[in-house]
Amino acid sequence: MNYTTQMDAARKGILTKELMTVAEHEQWEPEKLRELVAEGKVAIPANKNHSSLKPSGIGSMLRTKINVNLGTSRDLNDLDMELLKVKDAVLMGAESIMDLSSFGDTRKFRKKLTGECPAIIGTVPIYDAVVYYHKPLREITAEEWIKIVEMHAEDGVDFMTIHVGINKQTARRFKEAKRLTNIVSRGGSIIFAWMEMTGEENPFYEHYDRILEICQKHDVTLSLGDACRPGCIEDASDISQVEELVTLGELTRRAWEKNVQIIIEGPGHMPLDQIAANMKIQQTICKGAPFYVLGPLVTDIAPGYDHITAAIGGAVAAAAGAAFLCYVTPAEHLRLPDETDVKEGIIAAQIAAHAADIAKGIKGAKEWDHKMSDARKQLDWETMFQLAIDPEKARRYRAASKPEKEDTCSMCGNFCAMKNMNRILDGEIVDIFDE
Repeated sequence: MNYTTQMDAARKGILTKELMTVAEHEQWEPEKLRELVAEGKVAIPANKNHSSLKPSGIGSMLRTKINVNLGTSRDLNDLDMELLKVKDAVLMGAESIMDLSSFGDTRKFRKKLTGECPAIIGTVPIYDAVVYYHKPLREITAEEWIKIVEMHAEDGVDFMTIHVGINKQTARRFKEAKRLTNIVSRGGSIIFAWMEMTGEENPFYEHYDRILEICQKHDVTLSLGDACRPGCIEDASDISQVEELVTLGELTRRAWEKNVQIIIEGPGHMPLDQIAANMKIQQTICKGAPFYVLGPLVTDIAPGYDHITAAIGGAVAAAAGAAFLCYVTPAEHLRLPDETDVKEGIIAAQIAAHAADIAKGIKGAKEWDHKMSDARKQLDWETMFQLAIDPEKARRYRAASKPEKEDTCSMCGNFCAMKNMNRILDGEIVDIFDE
């Protein structure tokens, strides 16, 4: 039986090879997973032209997935360095790579990713249009914006962030609201500026059906961008954010009618006490479509440590229903991240995702912690290293401060509670100072 997209196949009762791969990885019954894909509650981004893809499923009831942003800029245009970051991210277990390149031969880099990288590949076509046409923003036509979307689909991109929710009505609401930090989304600010300068409707909104046809043809998952995501905690949950989310809910329905898979993008900067409610609102308005969040960053005062502020918010968001966490590095708000920044961002996001998966009762999540706890009880250092989320750092820390006795660490030595409890419960004598 023929099908156009993963959603179309699921609705026709077809178990695609991509779905079967995801079901095996998630330890799910294929038929149950098929039902969720058919409903739009799980997305399996899998462009027909991405030849090297190892598919992953994105949905709140599956393991929380991690996306890694990278790409060139005018100030740092080193494709080899970005490819090294890609390699490191894949080795560390990131399920998704998002190419945000805004300078240089972006298509060469993009095609290399879809030709060689097994992770899900995402892009933001708005950035690439500015690079590709190399002309003033106001001179880019609606047709040219859409042609870039088509190019990315042909190049094998699995999901695209399209800032389609900021139409004239949303823009008017934004201007009336007078936000503290305005629009902080790069793509959102670009399309808003274009609309202001040309007086025209957002071309992605006006020609949304054509965007859906492109996505349907190549099986591209649409990630509906949040142009009005809050850029500071003061702007969180304001009318601009909510107005756009309502629009995204309507656009989700229209996409599902065309069998196009949808991911909804969300905040942003947000106080800790608002995060769970925002996840529930999104799930209600967008009918359970997978939610993709940047952080949320729970405070604005930690440049250099925003991987931590994002991990705090990400854990709360994923535990409350977010399915997809965009990593944030220590370099956020400061510079293009280097290799070390990328690694720290990935680790922080993975910790957040795993913490949320424990809270959600995801199969296998708590078992990992159980194995680590057992290894600690047995003072089995090698097993602890193997189970660590960052084995290299764990080994390095222990090697840097060798204890007098191998069965302890330099923190506690003979005061080690694990060691002493094991011995006393085995009937041995514990005499800490004489040992």
